Amino acid sequence: MSRAGAAWTLRRDGIEIAVRVTPRASRDGFAPGTDAHFAARLAAPPVEGAANAALVPLVAKAFGVPKRAVTVIAGDTARLKRLAIAGDAHALAKIAASLYGREP
Repeated sequence: MSRAGAAWTLRRDGIEIAVRVTPRASRDGFAPGTDAHFAARLAAPPVEGAANAALVPLVAKAFGVPKRAVTVIAGDTARLKRLAIAGDAHALAKIAASLYGREP
């Protein structure tokens, strides 16, 4: 399930995902991007943490976890971000794979 250069990798306490954020979109959306990252479109502007604040609940909803389980661990001010999602790593990886339309 863990793939080199992948949009997600397994961790002991969950998974880590890479997300490319497009702020100031017409509406929020979370979807597969390239093999290297997911894609998030956010209506929020990239100022004063507004985009990050909008990204966390969007990712939490996509993975079916509480907002407190999602943490931005890299890329606070960058378009490409890394997020940690706490929980059962294998279950979260299955969700990630299903978002890409792949069997885990």
